[in-house]
Amino acid sequence: MRILVLCTGNSARSQMAEGLLKAHDPSLEVYSAGTDPAARVHPAAVEAMREMGIDIGGAIPKNVARFLNQAFDVVVTVCDGANETCPVFLGRVGRRVHIGFEDPARVEGSPEAVLAAFRRVRDRIGERLADFVA
Repeated sequence: MRILVLCTGNSARSQMAEGLLKAHDPSLEVYSAGTDPAARVHPAAVEAMREMGIDIGGAIPKNVARFLNQAFDVVVTVCDGANETCPVFLGRVGRRVHIGFEDPARVEGSPEAVLAAFRRVRDRIGERLADFVA
């Protein structure tokens, strides 16, 4: 099964979702991208995933344009912005699913508070995607 996880910046939620899906079922072909990619993956996303034994430290944000001609069984949007601006895919898409999560990168405060927000979103993504994949 080929899955594309789409967000706006491809720096947090979609990267964590990609890592979680790959860890859940290594036979899945999972990619993530953004409609307006950030310069880098958020360090707190990398740390929150590392705590679970999932390494996304080498990941880089990618523009969804590179995937528009490819076929996917499922395109999952994980933020409202990407859902609203999801482009038209020229390749076959079996279905589109929206499972929105708040943006942990918008949390302000101490590094501990920011990391706690990333952990909460990571855990919610894991719960919702486990239900989705099952």
